[in-house]
Amino acid sequence: MAKAIMMQGTSSNVGKSVLAAALCRIFYRDGHKVAPFKSQNMALNSYVTRDGGEMGRAQVVQAEAAGLEPQVEMNPILLKPTGQASSQVIVLGRPIGNISAREYHLEYATSALDTIQACLDKFHAEYDVIVIEGAGSPAEVNLKARDIANMRVAKMADAPVLLVADIDRGGALASVVGTLALLDPDERERVKGIVINKFRGDISLLQPAIDFLEEYTKIPVLGVIPYFRGLNIQEEDLVALEKAERQVPSGEMLDIAVIRLPRISNFTDLDALEAEGVARVRYVEGAGELGKPDLVIIPGTKNTIEDMRWLRQMGIDMEIQALAANGAPVWGICGGYQMLGREIADPAGVESSLPSIAGLGLLDMVTTMEAEKVTRLATATLCGPGPFLSPLQGLTVQGYEIHMGQSCPTGDQPFFCRIRQRGDETVDVVDGLVGGDGLVIGSYLHGIFDNEPLRHHLLNTLRRKKGLPEIDFAGIPSIRERREQDYDRLGEIVRQSLRMDLLYEIVGLPRPVRESESAGVNGSSGSQETTGQQGPTDPQVG
Repeated sequence: MAKAIMMQGTSSNVGKSVLAAALCRIFYRDGHKVAPFKSQNMALNSYVTRDGGEMGRAQVVQAEAAGLEPQVEMNPILLKPTGQASSQVIVLGRPIGNISAREYHLEYATSALDTIQACLDKFHAEYDVIVIEGAGSPAEVNLKARDIANMRVAKMADAPVLLVADIDRGGALASVVGTLALLDPDERERVKGIVINKFRGDISLLQPAIDFLEEYTKIPVLGVIPYFRGLNIQEEDLVALEKAERQVPSGEMLDIAVIRLPRISNFTDLDALEAEGVARVRYVEGAGELGKPDLVIIPGTKNTIEDMRWLRQMGIDMEIQALAANGAPVWGICGGYQMLGREIADPAGVESSLPSIAGLGLLDMVTTMEAEKVTRLATATLCGPGPFLSPLQGLTVQGYEIHMGQSCPTGDQPFFCRIRQRGDETVDVVDGLVGGDGLVIGSYLHGIFDNEPLRHHLLNTLRRKKGLPEIDFAGIPSIRERREQDYDRLGEIVRQSLRMDLLYEIVGLPRPVRESESAGVNGSSGSQETTGQQGPTDPQVG
């Protein structure tokens, strides 16, 4: 049987996902077989596994940190909000329908416990350690009776709990004490450590607070994690977009404007463009904010018709059309691709009560929503014309599809690519369209910018168009290599900030002796006691 450890938070967005990824990396680098797990996740940022299942992005990140291929059992229940107080419910990678929040909590949630237990049993049998992430707070008294994401799961997995508080937002001590006060006695007994996350400044000034917490709660503070930035760790929560860039860059930075749709999904498609350091990806959600960007991207959405209606209400539709008419490149992904067409129809009410809506009219096609959801990995060859695609014709690219609806051409515009493989099936089907002399591109493929040759050519083509010199990307590590490096750096930041001897004791595993520790690095065998000693002196890694 595997050992287990669970990260729960005093609230949402305290950093549970990233810290769970860090623990996955630490245990993985220490030689353990480790698997991530989150019983129920609510996110619009999702991923498609090799067998076509859909799961939350956070558990994909955690799986990568653990050296594993993602599998839907790591996130057996995924909720994707579709509108006000309703979500599409995905169980073991497959959608079972749209359910209101009330119906889900009162009628469905606890019926999923058998599925959750089966996934836990699988990981208990196959791994050494399970790193479990909770959802929101375990002390939501109105939801506790039907909770399937926090303390009930900790009991099912027999997992000790680490309670995480975000000190950057303020009120961390009160949130810890208040959370513990609202837990039942057996739940509180399961909390074996407190983690203070996102700390800035002189840690010695925090020591009185640490002493108070330990004395008042009788629970040890396992560590204080410094606030850090500059790591290429993908985020799934829309909260990340609240901190996203809004200003137009100056100098030689490319300006890539992304439409910040109300129901935006899979915004991690854009991470690779920003990671190169030559383009600023900024988010636009109001008329007049677009300006004159070097590239406009309309991303995916969970509700294309409603977000198209929002685009029109805001007047952003006319701004995009005007930019395209003046030769500005426009790229639509998935729902953004559907918006580029002439019409989006939903006669069966799959996503919206509105039967149809006119699109931007930049591509000659119409889209009809269908109840069956398409989720699959895809391998394709590029075939479109224009400055962005002509030099790359025949290039093999990887991506994945997550969409409801089919788009049918109504003209003779060329296709973006030919899909050669979907999952394990060999196919030969076309995807996407290219219009506007090759400057308007739409495709269902998510993850398209993760392909190095396409991304580098796109950025250099935009630089030439702007009158800037091209960049030699030769020798620069790939996005995947950089992510692996950042997982290591994340693991080391957290390792140096935690009392590792106590962590291993809480988990119930013998702690391996690392080579650097046996040499006496930092003079402490790698153990990070709460004495005011901080790990990295510059947490703003990058």
